Amino acid sequence: MPAVPSAVLTTAGPISGHSVARATGNRPLGGAVLAGFGAAAFETARRRSGLGAAAALTGVYVAAFSLSHPPARKVGSWPAVLGVTAATAAVAVASQDRSRS
Repeated sequence: MPAVPSAVLTTAGPISGHSVARATGNRPLGGAVLAGFGAAAFETARRRSGLGAAAALTGVYVAAFSLSHPPARKVGSWPAVLGVTAATAAVAVASQDRSRS
């Protein structure tokens, strides 16, 4: 069975995490979903490209989550989440998924 591309995991994490947090009103639960997808993306990246690349992608993933909060106050939570999700997915494609092809 082929591994799920890291771009899919880094995209699903913030969107799913935010959806869970909004639907349940439980932000820690949304954070757990976000962390689960992040851990899966880390492992996928580690297997494909090594520990350094996986750590770098995880750094981008965590930074994107953090950076989504300030603009959310001005543009709304969904546009902020989608914006940083797109940026993280682009990094994942450029650094991980393309090298597999």
